[in-house]
Amino acid sequence: MNKSRSEKLLNRSTKSFPFYHFQGTHRQIGQQHGEACRELIHKNLEMATERLRRKYNVPTREEVIEAALKYHSYVQKYAPQFDEEIQGLAEGAGISLGESYLLQVRAELNKIFQTNQTECTTFAVASEVTADGSPLIGQNADLPAFYGELSVVIESIPDQGPATMMLTPAGQISFIGINDAGVGAFGNFVTCDGWRVGFPRYFLTKLALTCSTVAEAVNLVDSVYRASSRNLLMLDKQGGIADVETIPSKISLIEAKNGILAHSNHFVSPQLLDEERLTGIELENSRVRIARMEEMLDANRGKLNAEVMQDILRDRGSFPHCLCQIEGDEGMQAPGEKATDIITFASVIAEPAKGHLWIAIGPPDQYEYKKYSFSPRN
Repeated sequence: MNKSRSEKLLNRSTKSFPFYHFQGTHRQIGQQHGEACRELIHKNLEMATERLRRKYNVPTREEVIEAALKYHSYVQKYAPQFDEEIQGLAEGAGISLGESYLLQVRAELNKIFQTNQTECTTFAVASEVTADGSPLIGQNADLPAFYGELSVVIESIPDQGPATMMLTPAGQISFIGINDAGVGAFGNFVTCDGWRVGFPRYFLTKLALTCSTVAEAVNLVDSVYRASSRNLLMLDKQGGIADVETIPSKISLIEAKNGILAHSNHFVSPQLLDEERLTGIELENSRVRIARMEEMLDANRGKLNAEVMQDILRDRGSFPHCLCQIEGDEGMQAPGEKATDIITFASVIAEPAKGHLWIAIGPPDQYEYKKYSFSPRN
């Protein structure tokens, strides 16, 4: 490590993501989100569509919006409250419903327009391997670097159902987080064939957070007509812990091994290995990261808490395929035109049983974590 980088790490920034508290009906929550984050939402739209155009020669925004709206009816069918929130968001932000949906189905649109990327390393540890008996879950979230400028932490308290606290890009109503019933839901990108118009993948975490147990969440996720593939890692305060690899047509459940679960961006379940479409350096990167996470979790068995997890999520010991990915790593993984613009834009640790989140802007080796807790409900 060079001297300038060492000095930077000794003086981590305390800058944090903007935090918002929204409360009311689902439509009102969407309106509040749109109004409070209007500038970031417009910036998100511009940057997302420009990236598609610049890197992947995607057609006009109108064609992208038309593709996004095809998912509308599936959201209305399986989670009408989500559609209410999306409509409210459009009203509050002063954008069209199609633009609002474009922000929700980014991954599906990337697939339509033939883009691929690896995203995120997740973990969950059961009570028997933590320092104080309280289970933990979380992830390093890897996306294009500009999402570090666009993302927010939102506490939503609906009139009906659990409150949620999520890290998410502004204008996207679901990404990763916890609810006040003690459930945590996090996710990874996995690649398979057979993507279709259906219930969008990012909404699976928000759908899981309408539940009070992992078992209930697994059944609910399995019941919807899914558009695409996503890995979900979930944990509840009753001790439930599970990883669910999903493809459009089926799911496969992975149980914790000695209280530890980790995932990255390739299929692990024997039932889904034939579905894998990640290849080459991207597959190697994913395999190295999951192995590194499992190794570090096991090495810290019995000592795991939020502070220890911060050290683990800052790890770069498996360079160039690191848990904490910084600018420049992608060029080492896939030099030249194949290089992506992915970094660890955020890092999240959750203690769902106690309603706590620790979140750092990424890369987390350059930023401090900030603790968030649920507000008291009236």
